[in-house]
Amino acid sequence: MRKVFQEELTQVGDDLIEISKLVSEAIEKATTAFEGADIDLAQDVIAADARIDFLQNGLDERAIDILALQGPVASDLRMIVGSLRMSASLERMGDLARHVAQLARLRYPATVIPSSLTETFKAMARHDLQITHQVTQLLETRDLNVAREILKTNSAVDDLHLSVFKAIASPDWNETASTTVDVALASRYFERFADHGVSVARKVTYLVTGEWQPEGF
Repeated sequence: MRKVFQEELTQVGDDLIEISKLVSEAIEKATTAFEGADIDLAQDVIAADARIDFLQNGLDERAIDILALQGPVASDLRMIVGSLRMSASLERMGDLARHVAQLARLRYPATVIPSSLTETFKAMARHDLQITHQVTQLLETRDLNVAREILKTNSAVDDLHLSVFKAIASPDWNETASTTVDVALASRYFERFADHGVSVARKVTYLVTGEWQPEGF
């Protein structure tokens, strides 16, 4: 019975890693579509989000079954409850990648972002993609140095997000209302994507240490 229990726990961890890899693929494709007004790629991201949702639902059902049937305690209980919360964060990251792709589809054949902010959004996209790779590495290794790197990357995204809103508020900003809304939404999507990566990092840290870390650990 214990062997079966451990196999089930291992499968939950493997499912988290698989979802994380799909999220990485989603944000990479979404940002490519976003920057290049690639409607076909955008549509691929939108359609593929259903796979992430399906895997999350399966993981959550497995975790709930373990809670109900196995009665885990201590570190095993932390693992199951943490996995439920991490799967929700990863699923939300997939949703945010889909939102980026939907913006690209909405404004096709034009690009979403004005030229004055192109480099800013490219940097945000690079950081978000870096965070997804770091999240996958963290889930695979539970290396807390990786968790700390995720926080550093997130801080860079926050700075870029702030710079976008400063640009919008500047007297020199002369874009249309629809462009302004698109820019604000896109910046928020990229910023929230990174925040959910931090959420996963904090939960893995809790699994490893047994202690809930404060903001900015």
